[in-house]
Amino acid sequence: MRGEKREKFGLFLGLVGVICFSLTLPSTSIAVEYFGTTIVGLGRTVVAAILVAVVLIVRKEKLPSLRQFKRLLIVAFGAVLGFPLLTSWAMETLPVSHGAVELALLPLATAGFAIFRAGENPSLKFWISSIISSLAVVMYALHLGFGQLQFADLALLAAVIILGLSYAEGGELAKEIGSWQVIAWAIMIGAPFFVIPVGLNLTNEMLHAPLQAWISFIYLAVVSQFLAYVAWYSGMAMGGIARISQIQYLQPFLMILFATVFLDESITIFTLVIAVIVVFSVILGKNAPVSKNGAVSGKT
Repeated sequence: MRGEKREKFGLFLGLVGVICFSLTLPSTSIAVEYFGTTIVGLGRTVVAAILVAVVLIVRKEKLPSLRQFKRLLIVAFGAVLGFPLLTSWAMETLPVSHGAVELALLPLATAGFAIFRAGENPSLKFWISSIISSLAVVMYALHLGFGQLQFADLALLAAVIILGLSYAEGGELAKEIGSWQVIAWAIMIGAPFFVIPVGLNLTNEMLHAPLQAWISFIYLAVVSQFLAYVAWYSGMAMGGIARISQIQYLQPFLMILFATVFLDESITIFTLVIAVIVVFSVILGKNAPVSKNGAVSGKT
């Protein structure tokens, strides 16, 4: 697969990843009520590690090099430790719509780290579309009255920063060792350190959690923590980190949609208007040229 077809398929995989990630906060909100922050934030990795270990053994994947291992530590810090733990803690007190708005800043964080970690240089058109989308998200946040930051807000903002770094690093590393291998090895790096804290937080009461909570936790472990990253890192490897990161602007509104369906949170006309603005900006940004090492890709 070459050129334009490769980039389009990368956009498709990126969209699949975003749709899967959009169920993360609603699932976390449901699961954390019954299992707590540690089990939901770290336990999902322990469960995912079982699936990942089987896949790695069956496929007889070779171990990453020392240089690749160091880069995988960055991915693990963001995607396996920081983001799940911080969002689980924040979702104990914040509604999904609140978290969704703040996570909308993730594309800018990803694109910013892409400049430093992957050597990408987005064009002015790209940054204009990013600014438009970000301003739309800020307007939405102000409209909902989220002007004052709580500690949970700071946790979400920290989650955005470290996950943006993880996305940029993982998207670039996926070109060397493969997309699913990036998150797989990151999970295997983190899981051994999580076993003890997860074990200490297990209680008999958790066995009586409702089916919805168990489904949410399993989704977080299998899809959010592993399969969604496979699609996401594949998309960034094929379509470019900065460009694919634009698709993330759809994520807050998909989260709100899923929160409406599964958690009975309301959706307003203003939300729909902002969604239209953001989607338009995504369409503008995905075709903006992005240069790397003297070459330019994308449509002008």
